[in-house]
Amino acid sequence: MLFVEDDDVIREATQLALERDGFLVTAAPDGLTGLERFRADRPDIALLDVMVPGLDGVSLCRRIRDESTVPVIMLSARADSIDVVLGLEAGADDYVTKPFDGAVLVARIRAVLRRFGHASGPGGRGAEPVPEEPDGGVLCFGDLEIDPEGMEVRKGGRQVALTPTEMRLLLEFSAAPGTVLSRDRLLERVWEYGWGGDTRVVDVHVQRLRGKIGQDRIETVRGFGYKLKG
Repeated sequence: MLFVEDDDVIREATQLALERDGFLVTAAPDGLTGLERFRADRPDIALLDVMVPGLDGVSLCRRIRDESTVPVIMLSARADSIDVVLGLEAGADDYVTKPFDGAVLVARIRAVLRRFGHASGPGGRGAEPVPEEPDGGVLCFGDLEIDPEGMEVRKGGRQVALTPTEMRLLLEFSAAPGTVLSRDRLLERVWEYGWGGDTRVVDVHVQRLRGKIGQDRIETVRGFGYKLKG
């Protein structure tokens, strides 16, 4: 795990807590050092504070996303900050508001790792089952083809590169085409929130997904949620 945090006390205390939970942590005090260590170590997950010197967390997330689909969690001191949305738009999979409870942080890290099919530390498990068509075949929606078993997506015959979170989101839609899925349901199914989370996470990921599979493929049903057009 890569952990980028400029506050010495927070960085050291969080690193110790994560290591006690079985994670191998490489810590960095600034964005440029974090990028160097990411390229050298190729960690399974990156935990990035938004406000770090040299290369801020949002810019670092973009650089990581240019090179890898590794999961990224942003840390933000303000839940209402524009930095949260900017981080998600840059490619982050989730965010945690500071100050955070250590148990909550570990739970969110493990939930993200499960989506990416990695082991989630001691006592962890692999990726959750994903929805499939009954015969295991390719799902077709116009020029959009989804292969749940091969975890591949094609649009107009060309492969579409999705992050694992985007893939899980698309699989939820494709399992119930034409059915309106609420933001709360998507938070529970894709992000494993057992309680009301921030729906901006869903909204930004839907926008990112639309940009890859077609803006008109996922319809917004105002006041209710989203649905995949059949």
